[in-house]
Amino acid sequence: MQDPPPNTCHFCGQAPEQVGTLIEGGPADHKICLCAGCLASSARTLENQRRLSLPKEARLKKIPTPKQIVAHLDGHVIGQDAAKRKLAVAVGSHYLRLEANSDDGVAIGKSNVLLLGPSGSGKTHLVKSLAGMLNVPFAVGDANSLTEAGYVGEDVESLLHKLLVASSFDVDAARRGIVFIDEIDKIEGGRAHGAKDMRLGVQHALLKMIEGTICNVPPGGGIKHPAGEFISLDTTDILFICGGAFVGLESIISRRLGRGGFGFDTSGQSVEETNLLRHVMPCDLEAFGLIPELLGRLPVIAPLEELSSEALAHILTQPHDALLKQYQKLVALRGADLEFTPGAVLEIARVACERGIGARGLRSVVEGVLFDVTPGDLYTVTEEAVRGGGVQQRRKPPIAVRRVGLRRMMPTIPHAV
Repeated sequence: MQDPPPNTCHFCGQAPEQVGTLIEGGPADHKICLCAGCLASSARTLENQRRLSLPKEARLKKIPTPKQIVAHLDGHVIGQDAAKRKLAVAVGSHYLRLEANSDDGVAIGKSNVLLLGPSGSGKTHLVKSLAGMLNVPFAVGDANSLTEAGYVGEDVESLLHKLLVASSFDVDAARRGIVFIDEIDKIEGGRAHGAKDMRLGVQHALLKMIEGTICNVPPGGGIKHPAGEFISLDTTDILFICGGAFVGLESIISRRLGRGGFGFDTSGQSVEETNLLRHVMPCDLEAFGLIPELLGRLPVIAPLEELSSEALAHILTQPHDALLKQYQKLVALRGADLEFTPGAVLEIARVACERGIGARGLRSVVEGVLFDVTPGDLYTVTEEAVRGGGVQQRRKPPIAVRRVGLRRMMPTIPHAV
């Protein structure tokens, strides 16, 4: 076997201009070069082998319980308690299933998840925080861009290619990953004019992949070529989580429950009674346009609630990576300080709530009230500044005085009722 060319990765054979900086090691007369991707893949392979070498009881103890998963999500996602619990039970059971099926004759089925909720309610952020806790490869795909095989657009295998990229093409790691398919409601089937419905074809194309099959994925992504190379990836152990806003689903649920219509009064009802997504059934989703075969492969349905202005105010300040903390860190990099009054936080949340796009509207509102930062100054965002006034700017006090007021930088927002 010939030695690889110098200044290339000894594993994949790619040059630095293709993979970036190479890491060198070994004796001076026989140095070995590795790229970052191969190094990460090797580390995951060793970790996977170490995990498999542990006794079954030890492997099971490393899998977090649903309570531990919910506790982690509470630090990153505000509200959505019911969805957190359903998601935590499904995900915890899924990874327990992987360990049980490895050396047990009883095969446990896979429970994929369907998240329902308005835009900006935190579906993607919820799944991303979950994947970060589990330290597994994670990929996000948009169902709206998928097409049936043979048509212009992305094949469903493109979702698996994103997962392989996230795992540095480590197939064993990718098989334990999570794929989040967003905008699943945009492929609802129609029967207009009796023509072949492309969206219905996408649903059928997703069936086997979600349930579990061996897919041939092109290494470079894109459309498959019959004479091209493929990476075989078994999707049996991949957890698929689908999400969508499902605009109009409430009216379908309302008709089934006998609610709504002329003269119907919702006064005196609790939040649980007025949030119709809590009462969703598979028949409602079938009436919306999802085929029964796809619904059967998504047995866990977790509705999310529309975020109130109080919840949006907590999102601004409470999570570990809260939005206002992010902007304070950015301003601090320029040598300045940034603070928000409690009234400003509530006003930002109110404006974002009026825009009707949930938590996605918070960043645009904050961006609209910040101006050029001068190093050494202190900026205070008030309620009037959010409404269109200027941000207060003054020289920072001496360090001894600033230390006393550090705890007043972040406002305290009262808990939502």
